[in-house]
Amino acid sequence: MMKEFKPKLFSVMKNYSGSQLVKDIVAGIIVAIIALPLSIALAIASGVGPEAGIYTAIVAGFIVSFLGGSRVQIAGPTAAFATIVAGIVMKDGTQGLIIATIMAGVILIIMGFCRFGSLLKYIPDPITTGFTAGIAVTLFIGQIKDFTGISYMNGEKPIETGEKIMALVKNITTINWQSVLIGAVALIILIFWPMLFKKIPGSFIAVIVTAALVEFFHMDVNTIGKQFAEIPAGLPPLSINASMFTFEAFRGQLSNAVTIAFLAGVESLLSAVVADSMIGSKHRPNAELIAQGVGNIASACLGGIPATGAIARTAANIKNGGRTPVAGMVHSVTLLLVVVFLMPFAKLIPMPCIAAILFQVAYNMSGWRRFVKLVKSSPKSDIVVLLITFALTVIFDLVVAIEVGVILAAVLFMKRMSEVTQVEGWKDFDPENDPDSIDLRVLPEHTIVYEISGPMFFASAGKILQITPKEDTKALVLRMRSVSTIDATAMRNLELLFEDCKNRGVQLIMSHVNEQPMKVIRKAGFEEKLGKDNFCAHIDDALARAEQVVKI
Repeated sequence: MMKEFKPKLFSVMKNYSGSQLVKDIVAGIIVAIIALPLSIALAIASGVGPEAGIYTAIVAGFIVSFLGGSRVQIAGPTAAFATIVAGIVMKDGTQGLIIATIMAGVILIIMGFCRFGSLLKYIPDPITTGFTAGIAVTLFIGQIKDFTGISYMNGEKPIETGEKIMALVKNITTINWQSVLIGAVALIILIFWPMLFKKIPGSFIAVIVTAALVEFFHMDVNTIGKQFAEIPAGLPPLSINASMFTFEAFRGQLSNAVTIAFLAGVESLLSAVVADSMIGSKHRPNAELIAQGVGNIASACLGGIPATGAIARTAANIKNGGRTPVAGMVHSVTLLLVVVFLMPFAKLIPMPCIAAILFQVAYNMSGWRRFVKLVKSSPKSDIVVLLITFALTVIFDLVVAIEVGVILAAVLFMKRMSEVTQVEGWKDFDPENDPDSIDLRVLPEHTIVYEISGPMFFASAGKILQITPKEDTKALVLRMRSVSTIDATAMRNLELLFEDCKNRGVQLIMSHVNEQPMKVIRKAGFEEKLGKDNFCAHIDDALARAEQVVKI
């Protein structure tokens, strides 16, 4: 039982070899080279300093690899968090972000110990596709300013996507064409470099080439050094103090914490599933959730931002030979060495290059092909969920989108389930006059039979009350062989049906009640109220009981 919480690292080390160690080290270093510009770019997109992204990849990346339930998962900052983190920082500062991230970590740990790992797979695909595409659009729009070098002349600090678009339109005359040129060079490298050289990531080459161009030609282009006056080098600092933790702070960040935990859980497990298919392994979802929780808490305490499993970096790890959590730990150690010895060089990176990298990230995460396919092939209700989630993510924010999307999907699910549940009345056939009725029973006089098919829960329970005995009815049989489950609302409606029958002088008889419904019936005291004689194991027994009742 405890195996589901056991980190994969402890399982794979039993048969670890020197040759695999070499492969893991090489894979870890390559992934670190990929993660370096991405982590910086995602941190800037999140409204924090560039070092925060690398701190996240170092701290959360190491912990998730060490404690996680996947052999090859690489954790760190991802584009999914950029918009929500930027909103939190803008409204509540870094202190609010720290509180929200720590709370999200605690939620993830609780989810893991409560074995919620397998439940996250029930999040509807239209919701995940909708908010992922929405995040991609907001991320793209958010980077237009840095790509074009536009300056906000009136000191605007837009938060919502609509505000950003308005600010861009108002200040469009301030476009810096040198910035556009550097951004275009970066995009060209990002697109075409992988076609020629697959081992060295294009983002790393784009950073080096554009930084060299700006420095050599003394171009008037905004760089990380100009935007962030000081870029600290060295070990991640402790970012918390006791005064931060107040009830008001916790209450104010609860919805943000739930959203961060939701995103971290869904994306990390999705990444782990993709990784499993690539290496023929099977991850431990609950161990992964716990590791993500611990990693996020540690990241927040040491100057980082929210983290989760990064699908692209995980895939790169696998393609370069990484097969154990050691590769992820090497990736974190490599980034730590960069922070200690090379961080001052980050000030040379042009902001248009960062924007170009994030343009590519936005395109890759948009899943536009999947989006179009869902619109073309899905039921109308799923399309509604998809489009509303997408629109709310772009127009408002991710918190609103996920809340509304989940509620809407739940309502539509209940509607579908209620449509599946059927209550049908039996007709009295005479076998002698109907040769096709050989398997049908002849109903006793003054008896009606209804068969219920499907789960009986609050959305469909009202159909029970649609059953109405006729004036001459003396026995009403409910055949429940196809009812797998009932809830409290359905139980209450059964009691109302019983009261109605009692007032009409009709005996209610129940046939073939399954295990879960029977437990609910007994717990409600309904078995005693109806009488054990009126619960029959088979329809023939129920009809025999109805015949007895009619003759009385």
